Amino acid sequence: MTLARMNNSMADTSPQLSSPIGLVAGNGRFPMEFAEKARAQGLSIVVLAIKGEADPRLEQLAQKFVWMRVGQLGKLVRTFKSSGVKQVAFLGGVTRVNFVDGFRIDWRGLRMLSRMRSFNDDSLLRSIIAEVESTGVQVIAPCTLLPDSVPRRGLLTGKMLSGEALTEAQIGWDAARALGTLDIGQSVVVRNKTVIAVEAVEGTDATIQRAGAVRGGRGVLVKLAKPIQDLRIDLPAIGTRTIEAMQASNLGTLVVEAGKCLMHDPQAVLEKAIWYDITIVAAERKEDLEVA
Repeated sequence: MTLARMNNSMADTSPQLSSPIGLVAGNGRFPMEFAEKARAQGLSIVVLAIKGEADPRLEQLAQKFVWMRVGQLGKLVRTFKSSGVKQVAFLGGVTRVNFVDGFRIDWRGLRMLSRMRSFNDDSLLRSIIAEVESTGVQVIAPCTLLPDSVPRRGLLTGKMLSGEALTEAQIGWDAARALGTLDIGQSVVVRNKTVIAVEAVEGTDATIQRAGAVRGGRGVLVKLAKPIQDLRIDLPAIGTRTIEAMQASNLGTLVVEAGKCLMHDPQAVLEKAIWYDITIVAAERKEDLEVA
């Protein structure tokens, strides 16, 4: 399967980018990919790196590089405003341990929290976006610079789903959608036509590992964006580590949501999935699973 399948129409409506561009960087490889793409397009980068999460090598790609802790919203705004940043992307994760232990709230962050009525993940992220954009800085989707990492609808590797794999994918789709509606997690594992693992705060990889303890046929992993999720700041992501974890736990199918998932190093992901005989399907709705 070629990467032409990965290009996404979201890129067609992307905003015109201006330099310098801001990047709030958490963990994982995606912040590095974003910075590298920006540099390749002649854009300079101002990086606010979350301490204990971001890759220090980002400093080599940045015009300006500043460490920050979770909760320092005032520092974020001041840094971008003083650097002339008009657009900013949020990329990479923040572990729950670091979110608690590394939390350092400033007055602007405290003021934002005082106005919030709910403190779940999505409410917090929407509040951060609103606070940043109230200063005239636009929050942009990561796929603006990473369109090839966002899969389109269709079969990316393997064979069209049928039989037990199709049934389990459909069960997983419904369960993952319900899970996301409750703002609990994004991923569900189905084996033997039964939901055997759901994602909470531990993350997708840990969910897959737990599923490995339940024996049976090759199972299905379904990972969907939450219905209320703001995809500019919290896009579901997978990578080669996801495929490795699936292989170790005897999962033979991965279902992601077309246009609403970031795939780190997509060529490597597809090649590894083919090597392990793992099917990857990108669907916009449950009905797509039968024709992908």
